Amino acid sequence: MSIKVQELKTRKLIGQVFLERGLIDEEELRTALNLQAESREKLGKLLVDLGYVSEKDCLAVVSEHLGIPSVTGAAYPAVPVLENILTHRFMKQCKFVPVALEDNVLTLAMTDPLDDATLDLVRQSTGFSVKPLLGAESEIMDVLEKFYGSAASTLGRIIEGIDDGNIESLDEIEDIEQLKDLASEAPVIRLVNLVISKAIEGRSSDIHIEPFEKDLKVRYRVDGILYDVESPPKKLKAAIISRVKIMAKLNIAERRLPQDGRIKLKVLGKDIDLRVSTLPTMYGESVVMRILDKSNSDLYDIRRLGFPEDSLRDLESLIRRPHGIFLVTGPTGSGKTTTLYSALDTINLSDKKIITIEDPVEYQMDGINQIQVNPQIGLTFASGLRHIVRQDPDVIMVGEIRDLETAEIAIRSALTGHLVFSTLHTNDAPSAITRLVDMGAEDYLIASSLLGVLAQRLVRVICPHCRDEVFPVPEMLDEIGYRRGNGRQPDRFYEGKGCDRCSNTGFAGRVGIYELMLINDELRKLTVGKADSGQIRKKALESGMRSLRDDGWLKVRQGQTTLSEVLRVTQET
Repeated sequence: MSIKVQELKTRKLIGQVFLERGLIDEEELRTALNLQAESREKLGKLLVDLGYVSEKDCLAVVSEHLGIPSVTGAAYPAVPVLENILTHRFMKQCKFVPVALEDNVLTLAMTDPLDDATLDLVRQSTGFSVKPLLGAESEIMDVLEKFYGSAASTLGRIIEGIDDGNIESLDEIEDIEQLKDLASEAPVIRLVNLVISKAIEGRSSDIHIEPFEKDLKVRYRVDGILYDVESPPKKLKAAIISRVKIMAKLNIAERRLPQDGRIKLKVLGKDIDLRVSTLPTMYGESVVMRILDKSNSDLYDIRRLGFPEDSLRDLESLIRRPHGIFLVTGPTGSGKTTTLYSALDTINLSDKKIITIEDPVEYQMDGINQIQVNPQIGLTFASGLRHIVRQDPDVIMVGEIRDLETAEIAIRSALTGHLVFSTLHTNDAPSAITRLVDMGAEDYLIASSLLGVLAQRLVRVICPHCRDEVFPVPEMLDEIGYRRGNGRQPDRFYEGKGCDRCSNTGFAGRVGIYELMLINDELRKLTVGKADSGQIRKKALESGMRSLRDDGWLKVRQGQTTLSEVLRVTQET
């Protein structure tokens, strides 16, 4: 009885330690304690399974609290320390693995180093003295499976804990309460949180959960590229999708129409927003979760976006102008919103009133009035913008200029003393002018109001841990316009070979390449003269504009990215 009372006190104290360190809040602790009452799992493990804290942070807190050193990845042995003495089943059941044997002292990595019964059994079985260390359960189980088992993954072990009898006919379930109950079971919660936490650990920007005829596929988008990852069996489709919809406060009974929602949670110690979109397909609902990391304080630092110094000076001068229009162009996923938010953050001072209208509002920014469009009640970009100008703003950001009405109001706002930021979908900067003309905007009004256009793309950055010098094929050098034989020191080219830190992709992160076109008198004359985008582009280049490909070439020469990356994202320009 006294042991159980002591365990309960320890659990409460552990929870308080997590609270005091700011790793969790009161609500998250209550959720974990409620699950603990059902599952009898240790509190630290539940906090990790729920995605509230990282395994690394949990290990550090428990290790310090117990006064027992911890063991992590590199300290685990490459081969078994003992053979044919301790059974795999015993070690798996008691969750420990031998990590060293020196001078008749056997060191164990254990999830519970205070488990005296297990320690006594190991002493009796081996004849050695035993030294316990604290280990992460996932690492211990992975090592055991690697040495003795079938190498089942963490995801596989969670799936083993789900009762097959409850999920065989989930697709046919019409009782919504029953579906809610199944989606709220601890193993399903752990499974969904594992999918989310693995995505965040791997620097993913999006999670795709896609049902097909024979399987359920999970894919992560990392640095703009989709990668397949280990996926749950198809029979769990309804439970997983229902769990995501419950978290996003969506209607789980509605499976025929698209839905949008948001999830706010703390994962691996970070405050994360997930923008959730569901779409009915032939084999069930497809779910995409866009990951927005609110804890990244450098996200809106305009100096970290990859602008060359001269372009950065021009851009900072432009966004401090008192009135006019500044446009950012590029395809979906090219970082336009991040650039505009960074520009707003740069000028977000107490003497300016800034209002945005967006679809959707991706990040909340202090000191800025943000509006979410809602076409169902008539709140469109055009109608919202019409009312915004009556709020006496200094700066207005319109998420996107999609039609003539929005374009005309934006131009009129710029001409009446407001600084307007917005985006367009065009391949390069000069095409923005012809796009506005094609919409029906008057060319002389465009010429009077437009300050500049920024086109951009994102290229992957070479992993610094596996970067190696390479020699590109001559055809690639010719395509980018590289001039050889000019007597200068030859440029050096690099690529990532692939390593554990970059998941063997050779890349880690992305940086922007930019094409900033500042509007001058010559470009205004061409605009009023209804010149095509080719003529405008030629004059802009003559006036000093650096093209997307040229900016990419600068980053190749600086060793930031590869020739193939620049060619991949600029092939249309």
